Amino acid sequence: MVFQNSMRSFAIVLTACVVTSSVHAQSDLPWKKHVVFEGAACTTAVAGDFTKDGHIDIIADTGSGVTRLLTGPDWKEILLDQDHRTRFIHSEAMDVDGDGDLDYVGACYNPGLILWYEQPDAPTREAWPRRLIDDQIHGIHGVIAGDVNRDGRMDLLATSAQPKPPFPNSLAWFEAPEDVRSDSPWRRHIFAVEDAPGLTHYIGFGDINGDGRPDAATGAKGGPTDSSGMGEWFAWWQAPEDPTAAWQKHALPAPQPGATNIHPADVNGDGHMDLVASRGHGTGVIWFEGPKWKQHVIDLEIREPHCLAVADVDGDGDTDVATCAFGSQCCVWYENDGAGRFRSHVVGRDQEAYDIRVVDLDADSDLDFLVAGRQSNNVVWYENPRRGLELEDAPVPR
Repeated sequence: MVFQNSMRSFAIVLTACVVTSSVHAQSDLPWKKHVVFEGAACTTAVAGDFTKDGHIDIIADTGSGVTRLLTGPDWKEILLDQDHRTRFIHSEAMDVDGDGDLDYVGACYNPGLILWYEQPDAPTREAWPRRLIDDQIHGIHGVIAGDVNRDGRMDLLATSAQPKPPFPNSLAWFEAPEDVRSDSPWRRHIFAVEDAPGLTHYIGFGDINGDGRPDAATGAKGGPTDSSGMGEWFAWWQAPEDPTAAWQKHALPAPQPGATNIHPADVNGDGHMDLVASRGHGTGVIWFEGPKWKQHVIDLEIREPHCLAVADVDGDGDTDVATCAFGSQCCVWYENDGAGRFRSHVVGRDQEAYDIRVVDLDADSDLDFLVAGRQSNNVVWYENPRRGLELEDAPVPR
């Protein structure tokens, strides 16, 4: 993870404050900001009913290897783990052991480590057993759950972004052992074998080419920390009939400085899968129109939109886009008109982010935004003012 120097950070904050004073004030924006945690840099947060009480909870990395369970609706803090080796850069919530409740998966960057924490019978009072998934891939910036081999059990996909053995510049997926509570690591399959150089980031997952098999996509940021000089791209990998074999790489058009996120979605409703992407270590949010991958602009100027989510935010049946940019220090969603034309809505300002999730946090049947704020030293959520409410347009801070 590369942190901006103090002068750059100061310039970003100053710019955001100046822009805020010249456009709509925060009080004019209808999304309410709720602070869940503050006091430490947070790089990832996931939500779900981790306590089986009907309320949505949050598990977050809260700096220095401290993982906290924040129980809803009052966000009481419960320490899950404290280990300097477990500074999670990304995470997932999934039912790992198939017992009907949510467990937690956390991934460390370098040296790489993926762990899962089993939800106990009394999750607020008992320790969560910690078990190994893998410790051999390095540069894990993205981890995502999905049924890769279509056997009805959830697998995990992850980046191995560092040019470091034994699996440099690669992508992997992991198959759980029959007894997931054993001490055995998961079965590792390297599906992009040393053909993902340039410091890859997050992974998208879905059937991109319409053959019934789920594929994967990622982006490589490149830039001064990329010793290979082979980054600045987006690409997707086509899954073969046997997903344990190597997958076929398909590069997407044009150099993409700072590429970080990419997710499959049918953006324009034409029945073909498209790809929505952000340049989280650069500028801009874009989408590629399948199947020929023509590039379209969503927002060309937003700075460092490091996180990205695709979901039907306003409930009108099409795919919208959300991000919280640590350069522009604003949370924004882009309203799709159904044909792939987008209008931006600022949700909140003066908020830096590393990770965003779209989830109904208050159980009112609309989608809210959960944001892990790294340099903002917090975890916050923005409350959706209900679907169908017309939001006032506001310029995105640049």
